[in-house]
Order: sequence, then structure tokens, then C-alpha cells
Amino acid sequence: MIKLNIDNSFTASLPKDEEPENYVRTVSDFAYCRAIPLSFPKSQLVHTSTQLLKELELDPYADEESFKKLVKGQFIYPDTEPYAMGYAGHQFGNWAGQLGDGRAINLFESIHNKKRWTWQLKGAGPTPFSRRGDGLAVLRSSIREHLCSEAMYHLGVPTTRSLALSITGEEVLRDVMYDGNPAHEKGAVVCRLSPSFVRFGNFEWFASQGNTGLLKQLTDYVINHFYDHITSHGTQRYLDFFQEVSTRTLNMIIHWQRVGFVHGVMNTDNMSILGLTIDYGPYGWLEPYDHGWTPNTTDREHKRYRYGAQPEIGLWNLLQLANALFELINDAPALEAILNQYKTDYQNKHLTVMRGKLGLLTVQDNDQNLVSNLIEVLHLHEVDMTIFFRELHKIDDNNITEKALENLSIAFYDYESLSEAHRLRWTDWLEIYIKRIAVDRNAVEDDSAFAKARSQQLNSSNPKYVLRNYMAQLAIESAEKGDYNLIHELYTLLQRPYDEQPEFEKWYAKRPEWARSKIGCSMLSCSS
Repeated sequence: MIKLNIDNSFTASLPKDEEPENYVRTVSDFAYCRAIPLSFPKSQLVHTSTQLLKELELDPYADEESFKKLVKGQFIYPDTEPYAMGYAGHQFGNWAGQLGDGRAINLFESIHNKKRWTWQLKGAGPTPFSRRGDGLAVLRSSIREHLCSEAMYHLGVPTTRSLALSITGEEVLRDVMYDGNPAHEKGAVVCRLSPSFVRFGNFEWFASQGNTGLLKQLTDYVINHFYDHITSHGTQRYLDFFQEVSTRTLNMIIHWQRVGFVHGVMNTDNMSILGLTIDYGPYGWLEPYDHGWTPNTTDREHKRYRYGAQPEIGLWNLLQLANALFELINDAPALEAILNQYKTDYQNKHLTVMRGKLGLLTVQDNDQNLVSNLIEVLHLHEVDMTIFFRELHKIDDNNITEKALENLSIAFYDYESLSEAHRLRWTDWLEIYIKRIAVDRNAVEDDSAFAKARSQQLNSSNPKYVLRNYMAQLAIESAEKGDYNLIHELYTLLQRPYDEQPEFEKWYAKRPEWARSKIGCSMLSCSS
């Protein structure tokens, strides 16, 4: 049997609903409920994350049968009891009340090399929080979560992880676009791991019940296990906690903006209290650079969760968390000061990130103007975000501006149709950028040292490969036919997103035209 060091801190620290039956219900004054995964006799393990296995120092082949059963939900580890957490939240800006783990079942927590991991199955059956759902997941959404969570890890973005992807051998009925055309799809289960899956919504849930005692118990639990460097006491302890959550949340979103990731559904119940990317639903990657783009069709009209609004939504969500924690802090000005600091920190961190993406080595007073003007010209014409920034290594202070623009033409979706007015805007910006590069060169006496530092700055800030929507869709379509080779190929590619990888050069390409309006590429829903 696979050997793990079990240490169930959440269930040991917080109260359980003692109702033994697993039926949908309203729950109050409890943190979690018993929930047992369904048995899928025809299930099959499709893919495991070799990198995460190494981190856990697990050998799935030495204990192959028990490992497979564990990640598929067919084996309950000794002396553990699976459960579903309760939480509430704001969805698309509106209070939704009780939500909870409707499709996720927590198996247990393990500790390895002093790091805590909560093991969770997504799609393994209903829980008391499933509401009108069946607790199941389809292969389509499960592939997207499995590949993207691991891709984000290798990009350096704070994230939950995915250990294994399985198919259940059963079909699930889903209406993909909510248009009254449901169809059966292959069922699947993702085994995902995180130090904790506690969300902003857990705190909102107890606050909405007026249960300050449980709110304090939950907050103390999270601080003691995941913010144990906080040594202050009383009200200050909770203020310091909120400050750290704010900082981690901002850091996560800054990374999203850096690589062009759009979460798609930043509800408060989808916000990790540890500042990790969680719940990969209708996410997407910027292809043409567009602050107004959202991959979520549910959000198409109002675009609340569009790429350019993610930092602002992070702040709004933190405000809801502050409201939930208020009974423990009772100091509105102090909380407001932390939220205001978030705004200032965002501006500073965003500029720092953009300096990195532009390969700038020094700090100059006009850098903000350079960045703001770039964002304007990027919106003039469809320009691929990932390719544009990666190709900036072709620009240096010896370039002629018109030639520099041609060097970047690979990033334009239809370079030949670029209007003269827009071409002039681009060459004006490039002229300023080239002069700015010269400032850095003058600050570094050795030309070879300058070239090396600039190249390192550009390549470490700008990935060459991301999980573009069409790439995931191709893997899905192959997998639905029983061919999982593309899942393996993309997983291998995305473990080294900043490297050249000539053998995978075909994936360094703009979105193909067929994917412009294809479901799964440009149009995604919360249906999973």
C-alpha cells in the first residue's frame, strides 16, 4: 500500500456535521460534512504529474494498484474519512449564500518534507453542498484543470496542483453553452493537491451565520497552520493576517497579468486564502492583447472578470473578506488602510513586472509612460501577447524603427492590413523604446554583460509557451476519441515554458483562424 504521513489538521480543528447521510441540505454551525466518493468500476488512470510525484517522493509503480485506486476515489486511506467543506460567497458581485464543495471531496491531509498537502478529488460524486448538481465532472473540463494547474506551477504562478487525471468510464449529461442542448460526455476525476483549499467564502459563511466563535476558530486555524510566522496577538494578529492575505492575493494576480492568464470566474468562493490560483473553470489565455477580453460566456455581457479588471476584482473580493473578518478586528480605518495599500502596491508591482517584460535593467522616471503607451498601441491591432513579448529580444538600440516593427510582425495577426496611422503609432513607440534600451546599455559598461542581462531579463519574464485555448481543445478532442498522447505531449512541453524546446516549435504559434470563435477556444462556460 502507498505510504503517506497522514495529519488531518482541518477536521481535527473544526466542527463536523454529524449527520451520516450524504444528501443535499442547508448546513450551519459546522465547517464540513461527511462525503464518500462514488465507485466507478470502469475507471481508468489517464495521466499523472511526474513533477508532483517527485516532490511527494512517491513511486506509483511500486504501489501501483493502491495508488491508482486512491487517485480515482476507489480506495479510502486507513483511518481517514472523506469530507466536503462548507462555504458561501459572492458570485458575479451578488451574495449567493451557502455554496460549499459541491463537486469536490477532500480525502485527507498528508505531510511530506514539512509541507502539508490536502488531497482532493474533483468530480467523484455528490456532497451535501451539491445543490442542483450531480457532483460529477466531464473529461473536457478535467483535462483543462489538470494541464493548466501544472502549467501555471512551471510558469511560477502560485497555484493549486493536479496529481492525476482519470476517466470514470461513465457518461455525464451537460449543457455546454446553457442553450438547451444537453449532451452526454465522458466523465472524469481530477486528483488535485494544495496546502489548503480554504477560501474567502469559508470566512463569509460563518460571518453570514453570525457565528463569531466559529469565524475565530477558522481564522486561528488558518493562521496557526499556514501563517505561523505571525506572532502578534489580539486584534493586531487578525490585521496582520488580512494584510498577508492581501499581499499574497495581489502577488497571484500580478503573475496572472504577467503571463496573460484570465481566471474567468473570480467569485469570492474561488479565491484561495493562501493566494493560490484555484478552481480552473472557464479560464483562458490572452491571445490578441485585450484588456476587455473574458473567456467566460456567462460574463460576456458585463465582462466583470475581464483580463484588465482582475486586479480591481481582487481588491473587491478582499473587501468582502474584510467585511467577514470585521467582527474579529472592529477597526474599519485599519482595514481600509490595507485595502488602499493594495492599490498603491499594484501600481508599483505592475510597473516592475512590465520593466521585466520589456527587458529593462534600470529604473527611469518615464517608464510608466512607456508602459502606458505600449498598452495603447497593443490595442490598435490584433497582436499576440505571448509572441510579442517573447520576440522583443530581436529589438536593441541599434535597430531602425521600421525594421524593428518588421522584426515583431510575427506577433501580428494580420500584419499586412496594419493601417498607416497605426503603423506610425507603433514606430513612434518603438523609437522611444529603442532610446530607452540605449539608456540601459550606457549604464552597463560591458556590452556582452548588457546583452546577457537583457536576454535573461526578457526570457525569464516572458514565457515562450503557455496553454493556449486551442491547444487544450485539441487535447480534449483527441482524448474524447481515446487518444491521450497529446495530453502527455502538452504536459511535457509546459514543464519548461521559458525554454526554447525546438522539438515543440510548432506550438510557438498564434491562434489558428479556425479557433477564433470555436467553443472551447474563444467561448467557454462554467459547465463541467
